[in-house]
Amino acid sequence: MSRLTVWDAASGARIMQSEDAAEIARALGAIGVRFERWEGVAVPEDADNDAILAAYRPWLDRLMGETGAGSADVVSLTLDHPQAAAMREKFLNEHIHTEDEVRFFVRGSGDFVLHVDGKVWDAHCEQGDLLSVPAGTRHWFDAGEKPYFTALRVFTDPAGWVAQFTGTDMAQRFPVAA
Repeated sequence: MSRLTVWDAASGARIMQSEDAAEIARALGAIGVRFERWEGVAVPEDADNDAILAAYRPWLDRLMGETGAGSADVVSLTLDHPQAAAMREKFLNEHIHTEDEVRFFVRGSGDFVLHVDGKVWDAHCEQGDLLSVPAGTRHWFDAGEKPYFTALRVFTDPAGWVAQFTGTDMAQRFPVAA
């Protein structure tokens, strides 16, 4: 189930936790983060990237029209991936982007953790969740010790995912919520 947990960044005290999608959307919306659920599409586990993109084309077309994004692709990570540990480690470092980071979870789950306004916001996303992190927002992503997710990524910049790492230890100080 999707979940949002928010902590005070200075004290580490938990401020809120919710599994209600509407409450999650409202709370994240207050800091400029888009959260929504896309229901009603199921793709077979063995679907290739083209089939996944085709299944979600109506949602992608709407989203890309709203945001001006120019491309979408599919990213997957599983425990048996030969570079799973290295990829997880890279995502775990706090960073920013020059464009919005948009992800839709086709299957599996992961935690987008944002560092905004003196708070740490852990958005645990699962199949059916769309999250859009605004450009310039400090964040990191944890796919977990046993990563399993397939997600759609939406880009404006043809170069795709380009991170600018902040060099802080925030991700180590705030592991994902249990």
